[in-house]
Amino acid sequence: MIFLVDHNLEGHALLLSGNIASLGWLDLLPIRFITFEDVALSVTSDDRIVWRFAQANQMILLTANRSMKGKNSLEQVMREENTSMSLPIVTIGDADRVLTDPDYRNRCVDRLIEIVFDIDDYRGSRRLFIP
Repeated sequence: MIFLVDHNLEGHALLLSGNIASLGWLDLLPIRFITFEDVALSVTSDDRIVWRFAQANQMILLTANRSMKGKNSLEQVMREENTSMSLPIVTIGDADRVLTDPDYRNRCVDRLIEIVFDIDDYRGSRRLFIP
């Protein structure tokens, strides 16, 4: 499973990835975190472009603050374009705590692992908040 990391969560993703690796999950699950830069996606891309890119490439978008209002907001895009086969968007409820609170970070990792294990159960669900 590939997580497309929103441009403002790159440091967060490094910590999450480190926790996942240290717990041995990478031996069981092929999980990767990639950045906008890795896939030549502009950090100024609107939510519609980001959502379509993630879906077309079978990636789960990991975000914390995508827009909720407007014709190209993530919320509007999901309402218009989500299907029963769409991958969910994973939104970190409190991104700052990922950086400062190891217990919170571990709970986020647990939820990410659960989502990857049961990804077919989460298809079409639009947005998942973690932890």
